[in-house]
Amino acid sequence: MTTALPALPRPALRRPTWLSPRVARTEVLAGLVVALALIPEAISFSIIAGVDPRVGLFASFTMAVTIAFTGGRPAMISAATGAVALVIAPLVASHGLQYLIAAVLLGGVFQVALGLLGVARVMRFVPRSVMVGFVNALAILIFTAQLPQLVDVPWAVYPLAAAGLVIIFGLPRLTTAVPAPLVAIVVLTVLTVTAGITVPTVGDEGELPDSLPGLGLPDVPFTTDTLRVIAPYALAIALVGLMESLMTAKLVDEVTDTSSSKTRESVGQGVANLVTGFFGGMGGCAMIGQTMINVRSGARTRLSTFLAGVFLLVLVLVLSPVVAVIPMAALVAVMVFVSIVTFDWHSLRTLRRMPYSESAVMLVTVAVVLATSNLAIGVAVGVLVACVLFARRVAHLVTVTPSDEPDGSRRYVVSGALFFASTNDLVGQFDYAGDPGRVVVDLSGAHVWDASSVAVLDAIEHKYATRGKAVEITGLTEVTGHYHQRLAGQLGGGE
Repeated sequence: MTTALPALPRPALRRPTWLSPRVARTEVLAGLVVALALIPEAISFSIIAGVDPRVGLFASFTMAVTIAFTGGRPAMISAATGAVALVIAPLVASHGLQYLIAAVLLGGVFQVALGLLGVARVMRFVPRSVMVGFVNALAILIFTAQLPQLVDVPWAVYPLAAAGLVIIFGLPRLTTAVPAPLVAIVVLTVLTVTAGITVPTVGDEGELPDSLPGLGLPDVPFTTDTLRVIAPYALAIALVGLMESLMTAKLVDEVTDTSSSKTRESVGQGVANLVTGFFGGMGGCAMIGQTMINVRSGARTRLSTFLAGVFLLVLVLVLSPVVAVIPMAALVAVMVFVSIVTFDWHSLRTLRRMPYSESAVMLVTVAVVLATSNLAIGVAVGVLVACVLFARRVAHLVTVTPSDEPDGSRRYVVSGALFFASTNDLVGQFDYAGDPGRVVVDLSGAHVWDASSVAVLDAIEHKYATRGKAVEITGLTEVTGHYHQRLAGQLGGGE
């Protein structure tokens, strides 16, 4: 007789976070605010790139929807961006839209390849001072980008923009049930329409599309000549896009106190650009301004990113008459708010207390970004300056302490990191003529990092050998000893 075993309880299915009514409401409203803010940005970036506004708008739609599934950082917004627009503008001017689309597709392939090769790990080498400079420069760029909307405009724009800022900063003190930027946009739109106030609107920025984009390949000859033309631009799209996206992802990680997969984000950006290219878009990457709007509105999941793209498409295709009457003053107020909350004001308060090198790196990063209007160049220069200053600082930490041993020999204790910058003056720290016949160089407090250090040690040994004196190098670690043994005498360190 067998006894039936009791049935095991089925594991409860965990409902996705975004299905919670409270979370879903926040995600939906945040996605709507982002979609509204994307429209004038996408149109403006299209004009910078030299393409029809429809190209930028559809690129923003396909980028946002695709990255919602393929990206590694939830709640981050990807769309057509100014950084990519600046890169591709010369290609559009010289070869036209079809070559641009081909470059976007190849750029997507490059990004997928770089992601799989682990380019995201490079982000570990971006110092905090560069990150602060990146954020501050971006905040300044976002703010200055709004200034053209405040010059040579009807006087009513100024009180409308001010009213928008009052709503955005004041409403959260009363309630956070609805994103304040969305309320500001709705209130100012209703006010201008009902009161008949004539001010610049979204419709004045460019023509909105009235049909869906088509799927296909670019109309270019598939030859080596075409590859030669588009490859440099494709590589620039890939590198600029990845750098801006990974920096934005790192910033959102800090703001939300969560982690994300940078490798998945890198590959996801490539896939999003491939999808965008097949639909005839201008390509793009993460947008820190719209991402901050999304995050500051309370969004934390992929739903807001997906809905931002969907709402954008609905707004420009179905509700274009409504979107067209939104006053630009409302969107200017939203973007000024973003610039204010993005800027790291704490970095100004601590500027005098920070080490000189840290402040210098931050200021250089800001200056280069503002001078070039290119975040990628600013970050690259900032990292380079940080590396040079770090090497200069560490180079001064190497010390050589001589002492006489009971057996009549001379011992030199070397401490610090030995590399190309710190070993320049090491040879001159020894008394080759006055030392006894046996010299011990103790490296137990040092570490040999590169071939330059091994060459210097070879030079020291050679100088003593020419005077008939023996040198014993001690204190090498297992890794350092193997490195020294493999290269010693092979680098021309002698005279």
